[in-house]
Amino acid sequence: MTVTVDSASLDLAQYVRRGDHIVLGQACGEPTVLVEALLDQAASIGDLTVFIATSFSGLLQPDRCKGLTLTSMGAIGSLRSMAKANRLSVIPVHVGQVGPLIEAGVIPCDVAMLQLSPADENGQHSCSLIADHARAAAEKARTVIAEVNEQTPFTMGETIPAGMIDIAVPTSHVPVEVPPAPISETDKLIAGNAAQYFHDGSVIQTGVGSIPDAILRQLTGLRDLGVHSGMLGDGLVDLIEAGVVTNARKSIDKAVSINGALIGTNRLYRWAHRNSALRMCAGTYTHADAVLARVEGLVSINSAVEVDLTGQINAEQNGSTYLGGTGGQVDFVRAGARSPGGRSLVAMPATARGGSVSRITAALSGPVTTARSDVDVIVTEFGAAELKGVSLAERARRLVAIAHPNFREELDREAQAIRHRGF
Repeated sequence: MTVTVDSASLDLAQYVRRGDHIVLGQACGEPTVLVEALLDQAASIGDLTVFIATSFSGLLQPDRCKGLTLTSMGAIGSLRSMAKANRLSVIPVHVGQVGPLIEAGVIPCDVAMLQLSPADENGQHSCSLIADHARAAAEKARTVIAEVNEQTPFTMGETIPAGMIDIAVPTSHVPVEVPPAPISETDKLIAGNAAQYFHDGSVIQTGVGSIPDAILRQLTGLRDLGVHSGMLGDGLVDLIEAGVVTNARKSIDKAVSINGALIGTNRLYRWAHRNSALRMCAGTYTHADAVLARVEGLVSINSAVEVDLTGQINAEQNGSTYLGGTGGQVDFVRAGARSPGGRSLVAMPATARGGSVSRITAALSGPVTTARSDVDVIVTEFGAAELKGVSLAERARRLVAIAHPNFREELDREAQAIRHRGF
């Protein structure tokens, strides 16, 4: 039986035990009222461990997380501050595996704290902005505490029945928003080099950020694009309103954009409300190998911290600084590269730190997120290097060609060693 509790009188100690493991809704689905209560009360409960995949609220800061051990799949969004303070424990995991690991108890979940929409006429709460592993957490948890926010959209797809909720906390506030990032001239050049790989009927997978947004703006002349993605931002609305995205030619899920997370602004949220052209799905569908193998014409867009001359991708860490995460990159890099009529793009600026560091390198400064055997196309503002099925020596030559000119001579010396060895 669901108990309704006013947020002002919420005493978490009645529902959360010392030593509990808590799974929080993430990204723009972060239940910020519950998080505020948790931060205020965690120290008095004690020894709590929290898993949150990403966070953009800015609430989870080192000085506020007393009594909490914070775990995540990466240092995405405002979690970078926790990583910088050595207060974030990173679990290398693909997005599509978070739900199954919760179900198996590998990622423990005693308490699920989620942000949901108000229930519909059938008593179903929409997972709203974030579908990914919300249902898995609710099914596994001893106690489900739901922030029922009347300003979140009811999205089609993953739902949680009212009977599964133990504590309902009614709220009314604009959910976390992530405004579109400004698009630079470099972003526009990268987008221009990436746009050649899309055609009428292509199915898009993308993240959010200035480069993905710049690429989407290059696609307004195409027709009948589809969407199958792990996350989407406001740029999706632009393409739909322009009549570019119709999902009419998709090999599966025709007429519907498949997505796991809405990361954007209230404009995106209003568009998503009860929109039958959007289906929010768990990561076990959006990122599943068996599903992605059926998507024809998939063009995936991902990013990287750096790429070495053989095509290995690091999307996580720069030396001792953790910047990103495993995410869904590997799933979609593989899927795009193998999709009939599709491609896999890894798009990034050629340099970092104001141009002082090349992002195409002789050796990675962090882990290999995506193996070189899975990589298809690397895109910078200086061109696109097609690597699939190409020898290591030729890969090195092509990658040097799209590096910043200031670093090509040095990189070419490293490439010569690869050419000499043949590997």
